[in-house]
Amino acid sequence: MAQPPTPSQTAGPFVSIGTTWLAEASAAGPFAAGAGSAAIEVAGSVTDGAGAPVTDAMLEFWQADAHGRFPPETAAGWTGFARLFTDAAGRFRLVTVKPGPLEAANGGESGPEAPHIDVSIFARGLLQRLVTRIYFADEPANATDPALSSLSPELRERLVAQLEVLQPAPHPVYHFDVHLQGDRETVFFAPW
Repeated sequence: MAQPPTPSQTAGPFVSIGTTWLAEASAAGPFAAGAGSAAIEVAGSVTDGAGAPVTDAMLEFWQADAHGRFPPETAAGWTGFARLFTDAAGRFRLVTVKPGPLEAANGGESGPEAPHIDVSIFARGLLQRLVTRIYFADEPANATDPALSSLSPELRERLVAQLEVLQPAPHPVYHFDVHLQGDRETVFFAPW
């Protein structure tokens, strides 16, 4: 006897309930040991289609170390992973190291990848996570990155974090906003 499908559930409206204990007290924690590079920050906000802040989003970051390596090939203590929640204004701030370029994927068929951070977004109203990438404006390798090269210039710029120069900080700060919908919608990739 065939059973009807189970109704879909979204991730909200309170993503943080039951998951805040999974967040790092400081995003620098998982990136500090064995990082092999100076710290950077990635700061921004998450907004919905109307431009309102999403105050209950959870973001998971996964990246290579400064040499373009992932665990277990990295230094002891390097996880390459952090989980953060947006604040009451929809903002987030990640302290990490700038990842190194990655070797060619798919056995060298697609060419090397520019330094980037993979991001999964969980928020109210989403049936599944959204996946995007954060690239860095000051990276020459962006010009030949396979994912960026497959996009129009307008879409490509939506994945590139800009270096902020307005205020002094202990380390470089890159600005990157996530727009879930609308005219400036962030480019999202199929979850892997």
